[in-house]
Amino acid sequence: MQSDVSLKRIKQFPPLLWIILFGAFITRGSFYMVWPFLSIILYKRFGISATEVGMILSFAALISVFIGFIGGTLSDKIGRHQLMYTSGVLYVFAFSYLAQANTLSEYVIVITLCSIAKALWEPPTSALIGDIVPDPQTRELAMQMRYFVVNAGAAIGPMAGVWFGLTGEQSSFYITAGAFAGLLVVLHFGFKAHGKVELGKSHSKGDESQPKIVKSSDNSFKSTLNILKQDKLLQCLIVANIICMFIYAQMDSSLIQYLTRAEVPDLIFLISSMIVANSLLIICCQFILLKMMASMALENRIQIGLLLLAASQVWFAVNPLDFFWGWIGAVLVMSIAEAILFPTMNVHIDRLAPPHLRGAYFGAASFYSLGFAIAPLIGGFVLDHFGGFWLFMVASMLCFVVIYLYRILPNFKRPDFEQIAEHKLKA
Repeated sequence: MQSDVSLKRIKQFPPLLWIILFGAFITRGSFYMVWPFLSIILYKRFGISATEVGMILSFAALISVFIGFIGGTLSDKIGRHQLMYTSGVLYVFAFSYLAQANTLSEYVIVITLCSIAKALWEPPTSALIGDIVPDPQTRELAMQMRYFVVNAGAAIGPMAGVWFGLTGEQSSFYITAGAFAGLLVVLHFGFKAHGKVELGKSHSKGDESQPKIVKSSDNSFKSTLNILKQDKLLQCLIVANIICMFIYAQMDSSLIQYLTRAEVPDLIFLISSMIVANSLLIICCQFILLKMMASMALENRIQIGLLLLAASQVWFAVNPLDFFWGWIGAVLVMSIAEAILFPTMNVHIDRLAPPHLRGAYFGAASFYSLGFAIAPLIGGFVLDHFGGFWLFMVASMLCFVVIYLYRILPNFKRPDFEQIAEHKLKA
């Protein structure tokens, strides 16, 4: 019966949402063609240390965090579509540049541009789902579906990266640039066909279901920042999820460096297999887990996910270097945790955000990526000085810090949004 309800909700998805889902598949697949292998390229081609690789990746990620916040806030004012077009153009340029990069400085520039493009794309895209899908349960399903297609892209991306990025055919990255150019064209027609999207509004099923693209309100950037400063619950949530992302990001950066320097047999095949196993398990289990946990509170789902994430980090710490299936097993446990945690984080933000500040709140959620930003730097330092065992054991202990932060979330104050709205109307 529940599957029939879900199918009915999927049929209610507007065409623009299907284009967004397609875009999520393309962007994440293309991103994973490159990102997981950059540590290997930088190490083997330029001979730099784990700490230096971490500094390069962290620098790019740090810039993207602040770009994401500013972009999400701007999307409330100038329109989601403007930021999405900008991101798409930047993706086209970055991957075209990647097809020609030869020096270390060029790789640094490309890595940074890819991170900025991703940061510009994510907040307005997530907020746009809230703008065009009025029903909360259908919106939650749409966000789960978006995460599903993101992982489908991530499953295909690494294998494509092996063929295009690591076989000497660097010019093949023009294919990725072309895919983004095609996506921009499809997006243009999608926005045109959908009509205008009125940002931050709740839509009925009448004529307003084809909403209008306008500047979303008279909120200044300063007043938006002031509201975010008052929302102590949001701030605690951001800290908790920064730590959570730091733990998860060890797979994307530090684990790969750890395996590379340990000269693990069949390294490229192992890394590709771990990423594909991660994505495929999420694809297979995400909606099963959603159904199993449908009656649970968001906080309880997150606690279960964090316990599984802690277990996966302990497994990484103790797994023998040459035990291929041990690495795959640890990744599968982490993947179940990810399938629970990541979509739930987006749903959590969607529920917290007032409609007229949805872009700003998803932009603030970009600060989660500080965890990704500092992970390569701190992870590389710990690898150089203490080794992989202690890196992953500390990561497992940090999971319990996040569990504690989630437990105390209800104790934090939030702004009185109704009073703020009334004050603005009087002003």
